[in-house]
Amino acid sequence: MIQEIITYECRRCGSPDLVKNGHDYKGDQKYHCKACDGYGTLQRSKGYPVERRNQVQRALIERVSLRGIGRIFQMSRRTVMRGLQDWRQQMASLSETLLPMEFGDVLELDELWSFVGNKNNQQWLWLALCRRTRQIVAYYVGKRSTQSALRRWQQLPRDYAACRSYSDQWAAYREIFDRQRHQAVSKTEGQTNHVERWFNTLRQRLARFTRKTLAFSKTQINHEAILHMFILDHNFTCIS
Repeated sequence: MIQEIITYECRRCGSPDLVKNGHDYKGDQKYHCKACDGYGTLQRSKGYPVERRNQVQRALIERVSLRGIGRIFQMSRRTVMRGLQDWRQQMASLSETLLPMEFGDVLELDELWSFVGNKNNQQWLWLALCRRTRQIVAYYVGKRSTQSALRRWQQLPRDYAACRSYSDQWAAYREIFDRQRHQAVSKTEGQTNHVERWFNTLRQRLARFTRKTLAFSKTQINHEAILHMFILDHNFTCIS
């Protein structure tokens, strides 16, 4: 049997006269130096394990707030937000997740109300869903205006832009979409059932999109980053 003895010294004064003093939020051993009355961590962990980071990513799209994630995984909220920003820069684009368009595909269009910071700052989610694949082919977050409808149409992939589409009778659709390929219908006709059902899933999975909640988004960046992460996860699930 081989035993190894490690002697730690205070980071401030170099004294070995140390006693244990609990653990930090990562679980690393902390110490108290009797010589200089200083406190510190013996061996600081550099970052979190990949497994825990993956768990945090899953929690972000499972109705858990940023503060809730911090409590569950014993992380500071600032660390969770910094990780979210890093993941947003590394995430794939929406077009990379899409299955090829096929002849006869139909798009269902709808918009969903949400807000950021307070209810005076309304942020509408404009969505286009492919009826065959159930994938989200385009989305845009903005005001409920003709300009937002145009931006969502501009983000449609070129091949999907030629598909037939259905929406509710909001006036902005008639101004933007080609009347020969697009049809505005009432909710009772069932032509937008799939996108409306997807909105219901979104509200159940992400608390920041429910109608009455305290877990609303405080910043536009986090609002759109978590939404993008959720849509990518949905699209990849449709492929598998």
